[in-house]
Amino acid sequence: MYATLASRDVDCCLIPESPFYLEGQGGLFEYVERGLKENGHMVIVIAEGAGQELLSQSMMSMVQQDASGNKRLQDVGLWLSQNIKDHFSKKKKTINLKYIDPTYMIRAVPSNASDNVYCTLLAQSAVHGAMAGYTGFTSGLVNGRQTYIPFYRITESQNKVIITDRMWARLLSSTNQPSFWCPKDVIEEKKDDIIKENVGAEPANQLLDNGNCGEEVLQNQEVSCK
Repeated sequence: MYATLASRDVDCCLIPESPFYLEGQGGLFEYVERGLKENGHMVIVIAEGAGQELLSQSMMSMVQQDASGNKRLQDVGLWLSQNIKDHFSKKKKTINLKYIDPTYMIRAVPSNASDNVYCTLLAQSAVHGAMAGYTGFTSGLVNGRQTYIPFYRITESQNKVIITDRMWARLLSSTNQPSFWCPKDVIEEKKDDIIKENVGAEPANQLLDNGNCGEEVLQNQEVSCK
């Protein structure tokens, strides 16, 4: 999402948190056709894990795992590229589609002085922590300071894009793409987010940095659908 916002040249960004569909009114194919007709070109960015539910059952049945034991996601980029080619081929239209794997682009960029200093600090902090007898940690920056971060704090949650947040709204405004969501789905997603926030809220009377105990008042929020 942030790469798309930083680029400002992307016409469509597809992520796992925002399901999309290919055919029919309001689908991806219709948006691609309209974009090519108006601008003559289109840049589509697709995140890893997006569109997994659209892959064929034969591919989904292939349960594979990576070295860490996580489920290996299918390459939806190649699958989507082929489907777009097949769609325009059925309509007797010729397009020039290029699929670019960003990992090669990232590896091709030389590191600058800031990158070298950052990597040096990470390595030195890791060695200092190991020599001090710490285990099960990694080094990283927190609020501009080199810290030792326990593994469980890194793996306890995953980064997730909140599609009801303003950042996602900024992306839709930047790319001018449809949300592929109906209003009812958005309202249900908001309700789920509010429930998760209330359930996962930390209890009051927590010890603050200055040693004082503060009280936090939680108010129930409701979303009404008319």
